[in-house]
Order: sequence, then C-alpha cells, then structure tokens
Amino acid sequence: MKRALTLVGMLFATVLAGTQTARATEYPLPPPGSRLIGENTIYNVPNDGRSLEAIAADYQIGLLGMLEANPGIDPYLPNPGSALTIPSQMLLPETPHEGIVVNLAELRLYYYPKGEDKVIVYPIGIGQTGMHTPLKVTSVSQKIPNPTWTPTANIRKRYLAEGVTLPAVIPAGPENPMGLFAMRLAMGHGEYLIHGTNANFGIGMRVSSGCIRLRPDDIEELFNKVPQGTRVQIINEPVKISVEPDGKRYVEVHQPLSRTANDDPQTMPIALSKTQKLFAGDELTDKTVFDSAMVRRSGMPVLVNVGQAPSEAPMTATEPQSDSDTAAGGAPISSVN
Repeated sequence: MKRALTLVGMLFATVLAGTQTARATEYPLPPPGSRLIGENTIYNVPNDGRSLEAIAADYQIGLLGMLEANPGIDPYLPNPGSALTIPSQMLLPETPHEGIVVNLAELRLYYYPKGEDKVIVYPIGIGQTGMHTPLKVTSVSQKIPNPTWTPTANIRKRYLAEGVTLPAVIPAGPENPMGLFAMRLAMGHGEYLIHGTNANFGIGMRVSSGCIRLRPDDIEELFNKVPQGTRVQIINEPVKISVEPDGKRYVEVHQPLSRTANDDPQTMPIALSKTQKLFAGDELTDKTVFDSAMVRRSGMPVLVNVGQAPSEAPMTATEPQSDSDTAAGGAPISSVN
C-alpha cells in the first residue's frame, strides 16, 4: 500500500480546483442470472492541466480504480492526448440486492433502492492498513446532518506522534473532516460511519481510520435516499466471477487489501474460494486468460471463455456525467473517521 500512502501525501499539494460536480452512477439491474452492468469507455486527455483525481471524479471512479485500469499513467498530470480507460463496467457482488453493499477490496459502495429496479454505485475511501472496517451485516442506526467530530483516543495519539495536536472537538461545517452528512452503523460502539469529507482527494483510496468516506455530493445524495434502519453488508472480495445467461464467463480482479505497510497489492497472493477455483478449472474457462487476469488485476471484467477474445474493446467515451462526528443536535461523539 506504499503507493497509495505516497499518493495521499502528494495529492494534498497537487489536487486541482475546478472539478465539475459529479453525480452518482445509476445502472438498471441486469436480467435474472446476470451480474454484469455498465460499459468501459475511452477518455482522451485534453491539454487542461487537470489531475487524474479530477478526471476520476467526473466519471464517479475512485483514484486507485483509475490506476488499476491505466497502469503507468501519471496521476498528477496525465499526458495530453493519451487515452484513458474509464472502468465503468463491473460485476455486481454476489450478495442480496438489498440496501447498501460495501466491497472494501474494490473501494465501491452499491445502493439498491427499495422497490426500484436499479443500483447506484459510489466510489469510497476506506480504512488505512491496520485500520480495517469490520466485515459484517449491519444497518444504518442513525442519520446525522452537520456532524461534529470528536477524535478517539487512538486517533489523537496517532496524530500527536506526527506532531499534530488535535482539538477536543472539531465543530460542524465545511472544515470538518466528516463533511456535512454522516450515517452511523449499528456495530462496534457506534464508531463506524458512512460520511463525507472536506478534502478533494482520497476517494478510491485507503485514507480513513476505518470509516467509509464519500465525496461531498455523493454523501448528500445517499444520505437523502437511505432510510434509517437500511441493511448494510460489508464484504472484502477482490475477485468476482460470473457466468452470464448468454454463456459468457467473466472474472473481475482488484488489488487485495494490504495487511502490512510492506505488502504490495499488485503481487501479494489472492486466495480463491472453492466456487472460484471450480470456475477457473472449468473446461469452458480459458485458464491462461484467467491466470493473466489474476496477475494483471485491472479491476475490470475480463471475458475468459475458451476460444474468445479475453476482453471486449471499450467504446469511445462521451462527456462525463458531471458538470464522526456528532449526534443529532450537535452533541459530539467519537468516531474512527
């Protein structure tokens, strides 16, 4: 995870203003038996001096997702005229299509509005190495507008070791690291939340102390859509597979979450489930292509049928879609943030 931590530090100084306001990406649910949604597109980088983070925000993609799909690209100043793949095609996690599903490994949050035949997908920031969000089925226990932030004792200690003394309480407002909206999860001691941020970076990266972060517009939209009591399922699945109704077989591989600062997510081993091993070993799966996808870890669905091209060419991109904490009432409480 060294790359991610380095990017965080440099993006403090290099993220550019003027990013268009992004909107959430909505997809119609696929037909029964299918898990494939969306399509990848190509974006030709103009000579406008914008960072990869700014481009990612326009297309509702996390920064590391863009780096997975475009290895070797300069995250601070992509070369004008270069073609970026926008990884907007994905396999839905193999979970109930209910409430909120967070897949930590792919740094995405899926929201299935009740009674609607669609899924809304948001890029997220998650906990740093050693500050993992627990894997659990839980629910939204509290919705908190205008949160204040009371750093936990561990957070205060960690910041103090870096020479930073945090105030006892950071008041509500645009400078609050929690952003303007937060939803508490019914697990632990209430310290885990889905919330916003006051920074224009870090989404699609491991930057928090265990909470789940969204861009400001995204958390406002999600906050207004999600009822209190909504089911929340948190998983960690870097590999997703699907056999589609038309017989096409796909694997989508993301970099796994590092366990220590010395782990390299691009090369560390990924354990496959029994079902995934059977999929890989099936006579209809091209094992060479499957193994290549496991090594490449592009974060995009790869077609692995025997006798077929390993992936389909992305279409030309159109313009982008875009243009804790506190209890209710202002009483400060602690959060892992």
